[in-house]
Amino acid sequence: MKSMYAPILAGGLLAASAHAQIPQAYEIPPVLSASRILPADELQGPHYRVRDSAPSDGYMTHFTIDSDFGVFNCVGERQVSQRIQEIGAIAKLAAVSRTDLFAEGVKRSVEAPIDAVKNIADDPEEAVKKLPSTVGHFFKKVGSSIQTTAERVGHKIDESDGEMSGDDWAAAGRGAGSAAKSVAGYDKAKLDTARQLGVDPYSDNKRLQEEMDKVTWAFFAGGLPLRIGVSAVSGGASLALTATKTTGLPAEVYDITPGELAFRDRTMMEVMGVPAQLIEDVFLNKALTVSLRHGILSNLSKMPAGFGRVDVVKAMVSLQQHRQLVFFQTAMKQLAERHALRPYVEVKVLGRLPGGLTADGYLEVAAPVDYVSWTQQVAEFARRDDMTGAKKRLLITGKMSKAASAGFAATNWQVVYTK
Repeated sequence: MKSMYAPILAGGLLAASAHAQIPQAYEIPPVLSASRILPADELQGPHYRVRDSAPSDGYMTHFTIDSDFGVFNCVGERQVSQRIQEIGAIAKLAAVSRTDLFAEGVKRSVEAPIDAVKNIADDPEEAVKKLPSTVGHFFKKVGSSIQTTAERVGHKIDESDGEMSGDDWAAAGRGAGSAAKSVAGYDKAKLDTARQLGVDPYSDNKRLQEEMDKVTWAFFAGGLPLRIGVSAVSGGASLALTATKTTGLPAEVYDITPGELAFRDRTMMEVMGVPAQLIEDVFLNKALTVSLRHGILSNLSKMPAGFGRVDVVKAMVSLQQHRQLVFFQTAMKQLAERHALRPYVEVKVLGRLPGGLTADGYLEVAAPVDYVSWTQQVAEFARRDDMTGAKKRLLITGKMSKAASAGFAATNWQVVYTK
């Protein structure tokens, strides 16, 4: 998503100044204005409106969307775009559920393991929560504290600060269909529904998942074709192109069932030399949706071979919150795209942040953030003693305050603004 608030300085560097001074005072992250950050066409639509007040936590901007289907809290500009697309999808599903064809599908269903006749407007999702911390722990020095999923099952991670645990996310995004609907062909039918809607079939949006289940099951069990807002002559290729462009997901996510994707991901890790127990830990991580897991591993497979790729998998496994894994996946995508243009010689992990080592000795750390303020935590990251004397670059996708820019320059960081 192109944002007026995050200018792209392609390949530009803020070189460290020999006379730069570290700011004496820490900043309080600002409350920003959504109307100055988001494109005008995203601020409101037929079924939603984005609130103008958008507080920053020092790294990410928090937005609130009021919609016909409940309140959605979004962390970062990317999630705003995702939720807007999903709100539109829910509206289309609601329209389908009021049609005679949907009623006929329900009538034909011999057994429906979900409440297929529940109206979407009867139980709107209310997700108003206090502003949670998001990605700050990525920038802390963690040393050897990374643990495996098996060691953390049933526990929230130390930096949760009110964030949902892995178990809370287990019900959403684990597969295209729930265990109750493990009927041959249903997974493919739901993947096709998601493709037509241009949404992630494994989205953590529980409301979207419920409505996709309801509508898909009625048509699948009733033996009826489902066409959502597209003409009957639209081909699968054009639908796939639209969906992948909207979500950024590879086409195979819509063509391959969860079981087949799991087999591919397991094979990828084996080829990369990931130990067997660590592979099992990946599949034990309940916060990892199918699309997140496949996205991270696909991007990792494009990086240079070596032990660094195993370290990345270890870092991924240690994350037990959905938002953290979204950030991690975005960081890996950022690195893979940069590697395609400026090849790395090695993939590295700084704490929990993935990075790449360049041929001329720079460690480039991916940080897909919105707005960086010079807080105490940011300052501690910039001054990390485990990187003293190292040549280092921070790849960010958003913007920095003047104090943060000065602070990073004074601690010998080069900052690269990327897409």
